[in-house]
Amino acid sequence: MKYRAPKGTRDIWLPEITLWQRIESTVREVASLYGYGEIRTPIFESVELFERSVGEETDIVNKEMYVFQDRGGRMMALRPEGTASVVRAYLQNRMGAIGREVRLYYIGPMFRYERPQKGRCRQLHQFGVELLGSDRPEADIEVISFVKHVYDRLELKGTCLKINSVGCPVCRPVYHENLCTFLVNMSEGMCDNCSVRARKNPLRVFDCKSRQCQSILNEAPSILDYLCSECVDHHKAVKEMLSLLAISFEEDVRLVRGLDYYTRTAFEFIHGGLGSQDAVGGGGRYDGLVEELGGQHVPAVGFAGGLERLILLLSETQDASIEQDFSAGCFIAAASAEVRSNVQVLAELLRRNSVTTVTDTQDRSLKSQMKLAGKYGVKAVVILGFDECEEGTCLVKNMITGKQRKISQNDIPDVVRAMSNTGDE
Repeated sequence: MKYRAPKGTRDIWLPEITLWQRIESTVREVASLYGYGEIRTPIFESVELFERSVGEETDIVNKEMYVFQDRGGRMMALRPEGTASVVRAYLQNRMGAIGREVRLYYIGPMFRYERPQKGRCRQLHQFGVELLGSDRPEADIEVISFVKHVYDRLELKGTCLKINSVGCPVCRPVYHENLCTFLVNMSEGMCDNCSVRARKNPLRVFDCKSRQCQSILNEAPSILDYLCSECVDHHKAVKEMLSLLAISFEEDVRLVRGLDYYTRTAFEFIHGGLGSQDAVGGGGRYDGLVEELGGQHVPAVGFAGGLERLILLLSETQDASIEQDFSAGCFIAAASAEVRSNVQVLAELLRRNSVTTVTDTQDRSLKSQMKLAGKYGVKAVVILGFDECEEGTCLVKNMITGKQRKISQNDIPDVVRAMSNTGDE
């Protein structure tokens, strides 16, 4: 075949698309319950936006961004994550002027140039949650609870919530200094990437999956020993409220997330069914990001979760049919060529009455149309002939019982719904 989807991308259709649609509708339902509104940002932005927010020394910026120069000579990037774009939109649209917290969610594609593997694509899809305007631990809990609610509604079993605090600009520099000293002394035993990270961005070494590095990092100083009193109190309050809500969690002192903008709370939902890349999604607090991008100080907390990884996990326990479900609808068959236009009029009448309706578009015989109706899996077939058109009636056949009867065309919507719900005529 001459043309194929680019490496790291793929087509999404039946049967998998049914799970995608279920996830998306669940996110929207839960967002409504929590008072979050949807935001849709451009899929490409200025490169500088991600350099300033995500961090110039992160793998995302250094290795994974899709960067291009547009015809105006501007350097642009396909968005690798959603938070930076949401914060830019928050500032540009002056959302802070509403005088209360801003609650937003998004669903959409992100782009990262990395080696495709299980649950990891170059065009990936995420749903995200952002709460801007509160520095209280209650905001952290709300976002975590939102995500847990989504996973529970999807009946996703086996997730584990891990939390940590990565401190703040007051206490983290002291930890950085001590961590750097430790890493420099241990650099000979670490991989090449971590040797570089140890000098430029020491927290990133905790992202490494190398066994030799993980063994060394077991002895690294814990950030929890360096937290200032305010960060200690915040972290304690988060843990207490999680327990109060009966949300089980594990404290992981090596959890730092992969982006530079995090402060205080960092968390991940992980699942053992994903192998080494076990994070279903994660997030945390980013109290300095709005200010870093040119705004006033606006504390915030958010989350982003991968849809591809959710699909992998859900597809193991939840069946999805490769066929669309037409059982609640009907098929209209033309008994002769003269009534084909009448079939289309009747089909549109049914659709306007919220009845899923399919028809033949290839001039098949009545016998072939009945076989086609069987392939669609409808419970009701409406047969329209010349006499029926003259009378304003039609024949309705129950595909379960095989019985058929003549009814008024005006009664078709109610009859089809009754057959769909009970199987009776």
